[in-house]
Amino acid sequence: MVRTERVVAVGLAAGLLSGMFGVGGGILIVPGLMWVATMEQRRAHGTSLAAVLPIAMFGLVTYVANDHVNVGAALALTVGSLGGTLLGTAWLTRAPKRLLSLTFAALLAVSAARLLFEIGSTTQHALTAGSALVLVATGFVAGVLAGLLGIGGAVVMVPAMMLVLGLAPVVAKGTSLAVIVPTAIIGTWRNRRNLNLDVRAAVMVGVSGAATAVAGGIIADRMHDHVSNALFALLLVYLALRLVREARAK
Repeated sequence: MVRTERVVAVGLAAGLLSGMFGVGGGILIVPGLMWVATMEQRRAHGTSLAAVLPIAMFGLVTYVANDHVNVGAALALTVGSLGGTLLGTAWLTRAPKRLLSLTFAALLAVSAARLLFEIGSTTQHALTAGSALVLVATGFVAGVLAGLLGIGGAVVMVPAMMLVLGLAPVVAKGTSLAVIVPTAIIGTWRNRRNLNLDVRAAVMVGVSGAATAVAGGIIADRMHDHVSNALFALLLVYLALRLVREARAK
């Protein structure tokens, strides 16, 4: 059985960073559960997605309060993400662990790059039929990643919204959290059926993470210094390199 204090520590850290960077927390929960709580890899991915749900919900509160959610974009992304999540959770049950590790490491590297390099348009665009289709496709990819890797999918959704609609980073982050909520609900239901879920650990991580997610959202609304992004990116690079090293040793 996992140690309570270690699982709670993973949740506290993931929740804070989820609110600050709109990442859903999964990119930290998965390695945290594997290395800090010594949880089996597939179970860690499934448990992470369940834990992301309350963290995303509480983080979303601050973004909604500050009117930092684009409802149209959220709906288009959700349409795609729900189908993608069903596919991703099915793949999780049979994907080789080495492939899971390498894919997750690549995702961490992409997340680090997104933090270091601002991507987006300087002009906000209205949602059209064409841009909605692009967001539906983006949501599908994000859903597959959520179901397979136990993340929220913000690493795909946030830059897509900034490029396609020219949304401000804080609005793109808030909108991504709005999509993560239904995505995590569907993924958790599937992972529980597939026995890739530790409910007790998910509750502990989710509750402790929710406690710090709101604080992270408040920080994000006032954050202008890119130093914090650079430090978080370095952490992601370290985690990615460790995953690659362990995958090569398997």
